[in-house]
Amino acid sequence: MKRRAIAIWVAAGVLAAAGFFGGCTRDPNVRKQKYYESGMRYFEKEKYREAAIQFQNALLVDQTFGDAHYQLAQCHLKLGNWADAYKSLLRATDVSPQNTKAQLDLGNVLLAARQFQQAQEKAQLVLQKEPNNAEAHILLANALAALENLPGSLMEMQKAIELAPDRPRSYLNLAYLQLSAQQADAAEGNFKKAIALDPKSVHAYLALGNFYQMQRRWTDAEQQFRAAQRTAPNDHMPVAALARLFAIQGNRAQAEQVLMQAKGALAENPEGYRLLADFYFSLGDMDKAEAEFDALRKAYPNDQRTKKNYIQILILRGRLEEATALNNEVLKQSPKDAEALIHRGQVLNIQGRPNDAITVLEAALKSEPENPVAHFHLGKSYSMVGNLARAESSWREAVRIRPNMPAAQHALAEVALRKGDADLLRQTGEQLIAAEPYSPSGYVMRGTALIAKRDLAAGEADLRRATEVAPNQPLGFSRLGGFRAAQGRFAEAEKLYEQALKNDPNFYEALQGLCNVYILQKQHPRAIQRATLQVSIAPQNSFHHLILGQLLTQAKEFEKAEAALQKSVELHRNNIDAFALLGQVQHARGTVDKAVASYQRFIQENPKDPRPYILLGSLEESRGNWQRAMQLYERALQVHPDNPLAANNLAYLMIEHGGNSDVALTLAQTARRALPNSTNVADTLAWVYYHKGAYGLAIGLLQDAIKNEEKNATFHYHLGLAYQKNNDLGKARTHLRRALELEPNSPGTADYRKALAAVGGQ
Repeated sequence: MKRRAIAIWVAAGVLAAAGFFGGCTRDPNVRKQKYYESGMRYFEKEKYREAAIQFQNALLVDQTFGDAHYQLAQCHLKLGNWADAYKSLLRATDVSPQNTKAQLDLGNVLLAARQFQQAQEKAQLVLQKEPNNAEAHILLANALAALENLPGSLMEMQKAIELAPDRPRSYLNLAYLQLSAQQADAAEGNFKKAIALDPKSVHAYLALGNFYQMQRRWTDAEQQFRAAQRTAPNDHMPVAALARLFAIQGNRAQAEQVLMQAKGALAENPEGYRLLADFYFSLGDMDKAEAEFDALRKAYPNDQRTKKNYIQILILRGRLEEATALNNEVLKQSPKDAEALIHRGQVLNIQGRPNDAITVLEAALKSEPENPVAHFHLGKSYSMVGNLARAESSWREAVRIRPNMPAAQHALAEVALRKGDADLLRQTGEQLIAAEPYSPSGYVMRGTALIAKRDLAAGEADLRRATEVAPNQPLGFSRLGGFRAAQGRFAEAEKLYEQALKNDPNFYEALQGLCNVYILQKQHPRAIQRATLQVSIAPQNSFHHLILGQLLTQAKEFEKAEAALQKSVELHRNNIDAFALLGQVQHARGTVDKAVASYQRFIQENPKDPRPYILLGSLEESRGNWQRAMQLYERALQVHPDNPLAANNLAYLMIEHGGNSDVALTLAQTARRALPNSTNVADTLAWVYYHKGAYGLAIGLLQDAIKNEEKNATFHYHLGLAYQKNNDLGKARTHLRRALELEPNSPGTADYRKALAAVGGQ
């Protein structure tokens, strides 16, 4: 009993002491201040995540603590969490409207988010209280420039310099504005002034070097980039700029040399040792990019960025199983890692599982709502399931966040082309031009839009501009070649396509266009000869072999076509067009077993891709093996439950061969939702309705199908039968006779005649 009493007494004493010594921490003002001071110490040591936790602790004590909101925003800005930074700055200005730093930071975040009018309002709010605030004049200048008020912008920037004449950053800002106003000489002077004020500013040297690069003053640009390199030998940015300069001039070997040297010199800087791999990737040299990233991930096993880049390359090369295995390692460690979730979504899209991809990509956006790559791939998923409105919305969101994202801009361009919306295409092009004035893509888009609106001179000028701003890239030459081909100026088109292929031997769009020029001139052998030559120049390009295979197939040289297509699928195991044509060629050669083997090989290498099951199912269906075809369509639906092609084909076979009509109806409706404009899908659903006795519904669907495809005998046959059941014998005879006219000697002719006789026709 004594021991127990002593223990209680000691515990009571400890509690009493704790109450005595800790009494002061019960004061909320003291507690929040301690958290705040701890956060500041972490912040000064650049430990921003730890600092953020402490500022959040302070805010748990007092939600109106304006300084804590502001410093939390600074942490988010340092960490690149722009959405969270915006929220914290908004709260900081709510509770402390007199905090001009918070108001200005919020204005700059709004500016970065392209909310230019709101950014202008923030600058003006500060200037009402502090007319001589140089930072506010700078913010207002940038906002006015974005709103295309260049005179007002230049005036505000001059005021900022008058108020603070010793700030190098102000001269850089003024120089950029002068460039926008076409005042190149004045801009050059201000770039130099910034360097004079701060000779150790890497940013200033790079800015002047980029200016010279824009002016094509290559030697001057190189001098500035090398000066930046001497100023900051451990910084990767000067090295990247120097390599880019050499690459723009077409001197790839010198660019590679610079980056190889940097790989050793910057071995402790992840951004530095990855430069060479990034360079290969940017050039589309996937073999070297893959090898370099593979070596780096092994040399730096803790570098998640390198691992993720390698995963992306594996996805692009169709090596989905390897990519998935590595990506699962990332997700096991960080289940909410947005980039890893995006990679998973990409793989699911490629495998034809867009509904699964939508779920994964939406999870990625919960982690990072402002991730443009997630929005882009989500748009692809929605496009695959036929929800084009949601697809367009996702792509628009991607370009809102990152206006210079070419993939999203190109996706919007495809939307514009599909909708025949030249205005949207032009707008997309202009946004890309503004973001990347030295990229050919924007000029190509705008030029295409102008040509569509019959402004041929302006459209041609844009296509020419694309070749001028990027003389070493293929896109502008290829698209201008297409324009010339459409005009019938084949000799010029040929030269332009050849220049595109000289710039990039792997640019298969140019090879396709060049071969089409020969086909239009009825020079099929010459097209085959040219494709064969390009295959020898770029033998690892799967799509070049595919183009050659297509040409050989058209020429009925099936043996050679098969060899070309075999090579195509060896190089790119996910090249569905090559696999599909390979099977058709083998079928045409009478080697159906080889065609089956090709599709089975595709299934083995891509077991979670529904497409090979559908291809093989169609082949089995064509040779009368409908039971096997149904099994394959069912397998495709196990992989991708909402695949519209598999659902449509299975529904048709089920209803044709006495299957469950309710299941067939569900499958046909699934296909119809995904492919509402497909006449074949409409026919399948109508045929199911016919067998379920819903003749009116069947008639409506078939009438619409025939409007779009009037010469389809099967549609007329089905519509004739539906009219017969609906007791409209006159219309039944009309459509059954039309079926016979269209296919007087087909395998279905006997059925057509029998049905026509049943309604009193001949």
